[in-house]
Amino acid sequence: MAVTLKAKERKDLTKSATKEIRRIGDIPGIVYGKHIEPMTISVNNNELMKTIREEGRNAIINLDIEGKEAVDVLLQDYQTDTVKGNIIHVDFFAVDLTEEIDVEVPVRLQGDAIGVKEGGVLQQPVVELEIRVKPKDIPDEIVVNVEALGIGDSISVADLPKSDKYEILEDPETVIATITAPDSADVTSEEATDDNVEPELVGAEKEAEESE
Repeated sequence: MAVTLKAKERKDLTKSATKEIRRIGDIPGIVYGKHIEPMTISVNNNELMKTIREEGRNAIINLDIEGKEAVDVLLQDYQTDTVKGNIIHVDFFAVDLTEEIDVEVPVRLQGDAIGVKEGGVLQQPVVELEIRVKPKDIPDEIVVNVEALGIGDSISVADLPKSDKYEILEDPETVIATITAPDSADVTSEEATDDNVEPELVGAEKEAEESE
């Protein structure tokens, strides 16, 4: 079930108007999609953050635009202030609940891998997977169990169980998790080599200066 978020249409697009919107605690944004004309809007910052926190990044939102017909949307994108980190603009994508869409869903590794218990290091090269799914069936996350992974083992997209709700669009050979062996001996050797090289360079430079 979609969660409702109130919005207002934004007609004054001047910088001063946008600044005023942010000053009162709202966020300027836009809503667009295949079946609607793009519309500039604003939403309350606190309500948006609450929705994301409680419903998730890929939640279906029923955008209740004042004076307009409500529309089901997904949070498509947002911009943040480079200094403060707060959201300063948001994009909503209007969806048809009966049509499939492509979205990225976070991947969460679950379990204590055998290889880690043996001293290996668990690495996760991929943190999100792109899937094709109907909006109402978007999962909060894709859980991947890594308990059986030993040192040198890995899990790729091809190893994941098939879902009757969505299709994973990534290359089947894409590695999601792997256990690597620690190579502390080589690291120590490299550090020792680096320590030996630097004094020689410094000494050589000093000799060159003295000879001048």
